[in-house]
Amino acid sequence: MDSLAPAAGTAAQRQAMVRVEGVGKIYPGGTEALRGADLAIAPGEFVCLLGASGCGKSTLLRIVAGFEKATAGAVFVANREVTGPGPDRGMVFQDYGLFPWLTVRRNIGFGPAVRGLPKQEVAHIADRFVAMVGLDRFRDSYPHQLSGGMKQRVAIARVLANNARVVLMDEPFGALDAMTRERLQEELLAIWASAGLTVIFVTHSIEEAIVLADRVVVMSPGPGRIVADRRIGLPRPRDVSSPEFNDIRRALGSLLHSDHAPAPGH
Repeated sequence: MDSLAPAAGTAAQRQAMVRVEGVGKIYPGGTEALRGADLAIAPGEFVCLLGASGCGKSTLLRIVAGFEKATAGAVFVANREVTGPGPDRGMVFQDYGLFPWLTVRRNIGFGPAVRGLPKQEVAHIADRFVAMVGLDRFRDSYPHQLSGGMKQRVAIARVLANNARVVLMDEPFGALDAMTRERLQEELLAIWASAGLTVIFVTHSIEEAIVLADRVVVMSPGPGRIVADRRIGLPRPRDVSSPEFNDIRRALGSLLHSDHAPAPGH
């Protein structure tokens, strides 16, 4: 199988967990951030949106999250149209978004508590996800006492504890050092595989996209458009120094920097 093959179309659309149909976004003042985005993501897929700053990838993610309204088209999650934020989708940001006055355990248990679950069940859920992200020793620590990598683990655990079916990640490892970033990439893949999550992950790093994704969706700016949708056929874990990995890196780099990128599926 081609390690950089176009993603399949019709089958994915029929069984999609997330469907993006003709989505566009024009901000007040006339700036067109996104134009005609079409995307279908199957349950359990890990998809990276790859592109330079200003290409609309974060805008698309926020529309899927329900934080922003599209000015054209629609987004569906599990065949329901997205009209606003919902517990079926969880967002992980680069700046963590933790509550500084809550401990690790209480940050993770916040969503279940707000949903009105019994205290004992909230505690059980929080403890489960504290353990999943390897922070048992820090369960009673506050965010200011944690490293950046630990904070991001808490942010991921908080989304999972809220029973999100789709996890949306906006350059979550962008502010971390290279070693921490690599470790969290491995941990995220382990959590994704064990929990059966559907993940949409925004990045501007070609290497990160290839390491993580089942599919890489390349976006180009001015206005933001999806210009390629490629399946990564390499087995995991992926060796960044292998010839196959670097062939894909070159091919995606060429797509990313081309003014004449092909349409998705071509």
